[in-house]
This record gives sequence, C-alpha cells and structure tokens, in this order.
Amino acid sequence: MLLECVVARSTVCLRQAAQGDPAKNMQFWRFVSNERVSVDKLTAGWSERTREAAVGRHVLAIQDTSELKFATTEDDRRGLGKVKKGSAYGALLHAMIGVDADSGALLGLVGGRIWTRQGDVETSHADRPLEEKESERWVDTAKQAKESLAGAAMITLVGDRESEFYANWALSPAANVHMLTRLMKDRAVVKGGTVRKALSRLPVAARAVIELRERPNRRARTAHLSLRFGSMVLRRPKNTIEKALPATIPVNVVEVVEPHPPNNAEPVHWILLTTHDVRTVEQAWQIVGWYRQRWIIEQFFRTMKQQGLRIEDSQLTTADGLCKLIAIAASAAAIVMQLVQARHGNDAQPASLAFSEHEIKLIALINQRIQGKTARRKNPHPPDSLAWAAWVIAKLGGWHEYQAKPPGPITFHNGLTAFRAAASILKLVV
Repeated sequence: MLLECVVARSTVCLRQAAQGDPAKNMQFWRFVSNERVSVDKLTAGWSERTREAAVGRHVLAIQDTSELKFATTEDDRRGLGKVKKGSAYGALLHAMIGVDADSGALLGLVGGRIWTRQGDVETSHADRPLEEKESERWVDTAKQAKESLAGAAMITLVGDRESEFYANWALSPAANVHMLTRLMKDRAVVKGGTVRKALSRLPVAARAVIELRERPNRRARTAHLSLRFGSMVLRRPKNTIEKALPATIPVNVVEVVEPHPPNNAEPVHWILLTTHDVRTVEQAWQIVGWYRQRWIIEQFFRTMKQQGLRIEDSQLTTADGLCKLIAIAASAAAIVMQLVQARHGNDAQPASLAFSEHEIKLIALINQRIQGKTARRKNPHPPDSLAWAAWVIAKLGGWHEYQAKPPGPITFHNGLTAFRAAASILKLVV
C-alpha cells in the first residue's frame, strides 16, 4: 500500500502519501520503523516483475550510483554519513535497471544496494581487498543480475567509467553475460603500450551523424563522429593486491570521437570496452548504441530526485528509515518511467509489468467509461498492454488526445493519484 501511495502522490513525505488519513500515516511510519522490514528485503523485491519480463530477451543491465543528500544540522546528522566532499550528508543508492536491448523499453529494477557511510576509511584504496571497497558493489550487483535475469537470452552489463576496473572485468562476465563499460584510465595491453596508444594506430573505420539527447549540462545537438575499433588484451595492473585474478583479459575496444564540436561544446570522446564480438562496422555502431541507452538510468535517478518523487525532501529522522524509503521510491520511480516510455506504444509490454491483476481489471472498466465515440477518442493500443494502461492513466491525469504534446511525468503522477483513489474506493487494491 505504501508503494502505491508514494507513486500516486508523487512524494516520499509520509504525511502527504497518507493523504491526511492519521491512521494510514501511523501505519506508514510503523512500516518504515519496523526492524523486520529491512532495506535488503525491500531491494530483494525490486526484481519480482522484471524477472518474468526478461525471459527470452537480450537485456541491458545498466547500473550506476547516485548520491542522495538530506538536510541535517551539526547537532543532528540523522545517522547519515558524508556523500560528497565538504559538508553534505546522506545515503547512496546503487541501482541496476533492465532495459530491452532491441527496443530500449525499461523492464524494471534488477538489483542494487543502499547504504550510508560511517566515518572515514583510514586504509588506502590500493591496500584494501575488493570486499572492503565500495567498488565491490559493481561485482555484487552483477551477481544479482545473473540470478534475477536467469531467463534472459543474453545479459549485457553496462556501466560508466567508475565500473571499469580490472576485478570487475575478471569476475563479472559469464557464458551469456557480457560487459560494456567506458574506459576510466589508460590501461596497459599485452603487446606493449596502452589502450589509447593502440587505438591511435588504428585507421578511422567509419563516420556517422548522431543526435545527442539533452542532459543537465548539455543541450540536445547533432554530433559528427569518427569510429575506430579493434581487439586488445589487457594486463593485470601491477599494483593490484588481488593476485588470483587472471594475468590478462581479452577485450574488444570501440572509440568514437567528435573531431569538430560546436563552439563551447564538450566534444564526444568515448572509449568503450566490451566482451561482445566487434568485427564489423555494424557491430561497432551497435556497441555505441547500447552504451547510449545508459541515459535511461540517469532519467531514473532524475525522476527520484527532481522530476517526481523528490526523495531528498523526506523528513524521516533516521538513516535506516530513509534508506527504506529510498528503496520504496526507487520502485515507484521505475513505474512512472515505464508509463512515460509506454505512452507511444512502440513496444508491446504487458500492463502486468507495472500493475497487478486487480488493477488491470479496474483499468479496463475505466477505459470503457472514458473512451469517446470517434476513432481518435478511443484507446488505440492493444488491451492489457502497458501502452493501453498508460493511455488510461494519462486521461485520468488530465491529458487530452487533441493535445499536441504527449503526456509527461507530471500528468502520469496526477493520473495515478486519481487511479489509486478509484482503486481504493472499489476495494480492488488491498
């Protein structure tokens, strides 16, 4: 019930989620304060629906970490540790989402971890084994993906530069589990030199024009890119304390460069490492395309922090309660994103990806009531599809089919508010 109210009210403030009901508010507070309701149990439930949706697909298992800052005072840190340099306190969310490699559809959460730092670490990073480092979360979440996405035809673990470390490359790939990361630091290769030097000796294989999406620090624009690719063998770093790791690891490398960026624009320069075969130009561009899907997890974090649930506004007073609320808000943000993605009907996801059987029955009833008589005013999507459900939720949120712009996150938030209220009245949702 708490997840439903968090989604519907677009808030993680328990009082607002309870919609003024004192009994419900107390119920929510008891839930997040209950020691038997652990963060680990909440995150373990993230993948329940994703597991089924992944069957038979090639899934991009995209993971990243976000720092969630909460207001504290010098006398009351709420049990939170530092998350950035300076005086910011909060918790960290490491999440993995499953994305259909062919369509880009968000299948749901796969796994992750939520924690808050307790004091400073005195032993240097280089002198600590992997299990004592925060970077171990990348390997651990990859293990979760292998279990949660066991029914997938193929898994590609996608991460940005922070995930590009030797132990991850040695431990995470498997028979049907590939890696795709962006190079963090120049690595030594077996035939002498480094990855960057080896790439510089390769000819440009192709050129293409791509559209870059808008990001917080970048406007949407067109980029003219040059492409190189090849195979290399990485050497195990000399200073690693994990001597049991293999001495070498073969990888394929794809580089895209923007030789002539617009004035005042940061040029695109990605060096991507992967275990996928890259023997042709088409395969190389496919690797670039899969890596570009990483923006979906950035949207996921933005939905939690800014565009929807405003997780950092929570007034809970304990770190444990805040971490539980982060786990709940992550599930809610995934549902909102799935509706936004489904609005165009480009992928035939089932409504069960985001809604229960009882909720789908109610959506069908509402759909019959709100459809108009003309073809344009009828739900154009197949019954029981997620696009069909998104059309109904958008209409409840105030969207009209004659509007030029498609429904956005706020409209879906409003529609979910109306829908959850109707479900509660009809007692179809317990």
